[in-house]
Amino acid sequence: MKRRIVAHQVADQLFAAEAAIDSALSAVASLTAMLPTARIDANLSAVVGQNVIDRTTETIVALAEARRGIVETHRELHEVQHQIGLGAIALGGVDKPEENLARPRGRLRVAASARRPEAA
Repeated sequence: MKRRIVAHQVADQLFAAEAAIDSALSAVASLTAMLPTARIDANLSAVVGQNVIDRTTETIVALAEARRGIVETHRELHEVQHQIGLGAIALGGVDKPEENLARPRGRLRVAASARRPEAA
């Protein structure tokens, strides 16, 4: 029971971290997008503020890397979840891409997604 409680606490913190990174990425992207318009509206030369755009785009790259890292953390925590015997516990409320596929209609069917047994 304690593992389940701790797993939920870890999951809550993971989801908070994912949301924080996405929020920061969105905010910096919005800032970067508004800078050229602000320069034009202020009737300034294109050379003014170029270093600011350089820094905000570098920040976007850094946040994208942080997002990649937290996604990998999520995957690795999923593995740990199975290793400690909590594989059947649903810890996330967000649809994953595999879970969000449209159901085919007519005679077509989705092929099994499970791995094929390896040859001995």
